[in-house]
This record gives sequence, C-alpha cells and structure tokens, in this order.
Amino acid sequence: MIRPLLSAAGLCLAMSLPAQALDLEQMSEGDRALLREEIRAYLLENPEIIMEAVAVLEQRQSQQQSQNDSDLVQVNAEALFSDSASWVGGNPEGDITLVEFMDYRCSYCRRAHSEVAGLLETDGNIRYVIKEFPILGAESVLASRFAIATLQVAGDDAYKAVHDALMTYSGTMNETGFGRIADTLGLDANKIIAEMNSDAVDRIIADNHALGQRLAISGTPSFVMGDQMLRGYLPQDAMQEIANEIRAN
Repeated sequence: MIRPLLSAAGLCLAMSLPAQALDLEQMSEGDRALLREEIRAYLLENPEIIMEAVAVLEQRQSQQQSQNDSDLVQVNAEALFSDSASWVGGNPEGDITLVEFMDYRCSYCRRAHSEVAGLLETDGNIRYVIKEFPILGAESVLASRFAIATLQVAGDDAYKAVHDALMTYSGTMNETGFGRIADTLGLDANKIIAEMNSDAVDRIIADNHALGQRLAISGTPSFVMGDQMLRGYLPQDAMQEIANEIRAN
C-alpha cells in the first residue's frame, strides 16, 4: 500500500537529481540511496501524507465494493424481489423494497426486528421481504422450517404471527416449543409440524442459502434496499436515511 506512495513521492523529490537519474532503472546505487533518504526525510516531516493515502485507498475500496454489491443485486434481482415463496409485508405497493436475510437465533436479528417494524410503520411506503436464512446451527434450521411450514399451511398472517413470536422466543427451538407457539396463536400445530420436513420447505431453505452465497452474505442480519447491500445490523434512523437517499436519486 505504501510502496506506490513512496515511488510517487520519490519522483517529485528527485527534482534535485540529474535528469538522467529520473530513469529509475538506470539510477546508480548512490542515486538510489540518496532518493531513499529524501523520501524517508520527506515522509518523516509530513507523516500525514500516509494517512491521506490510506483514506483515499479506503474510499476507493468502499466505492468498488458498493459497485460490486449493486451488480450482484441486479444479477439476482428476480430471486431477491420476485420470489413467490418468500413472505411479503410492509406496503406491497411501496416504492422501495427492503429484503432481510435473517436467523431466529441471531441476537442482532432480534435487535433489528423492532427497528424494521418501526421503519415500516413510520415510512409507510416500503415493501418488506423476509428471506429465511438459518446459519447458526440445528435450532436455527428447525425454527426456519417451522416458520416456512406455517406459511405453507396457514398463510401470510399466520406466518407473520409465528415470525414475531420466534423473534422473542426464549425457549429451545424444538417441536415442543413450536407446538406451544402454534397453540397460543390458534394454529394447527400438528399440521404445521408435519409440513416442516417437506420437499417444499427443503427447497426454500436451499434456494435462500444459494442466493445468499451468490450475494456473498456470510452473516445475519443482511439487508438489500433498492440496489444496495446493507451488511449487518442498522438502526431505524440509518435505514430511513438510506431510503431517503434512494428516493432522492
């Protein structure tokens, strides 16, 4: 990272050397030693240059990452935004779609749950898609299976109720616990649990994992808003700011 900076600074400082010495390949060892000393002295006197160069590099890397993420979103737009197997909430006719990849055992997903709910309520014009993305072990997979099976068996409203319940559930993620949740919500626990290991549920989880891999998602929560990847937890005001920027542009 520093080597290109030294070369550029060296060429500037080499103004005091003979013209032929500017050809670095032809420089004598003595001229090279002099150039190195001038570069060293210059950087010691102006160390802020290194930090400026690092800041420029980080900005360029961030811009490149944003562009790479935007490209990934565009390539996978249909699977992200038009997947008929995923639950859709918020405002179905909203001008911005927010997609969340989540895991019920992820503490940051649980923290983000209320933030997303607040965003959807106060903004009122955001379409929200949930991607079940269990990555934190067997209990995570079981919880997602239960939620997806609920959607398959009992529909959208039942899924949302189960999703909210699982996000605040403190017990073990197993069929006994799921049965209690279903009973509390007035759902047919036996029918939902029987669907948990169906081919349809298998396929949805596999498809979501494959989509996450294509998007280079390695943790939860991860969001897609518009054409932007938002990796990690974000508070409501930060998500609202991004939504406002998308609309403004």
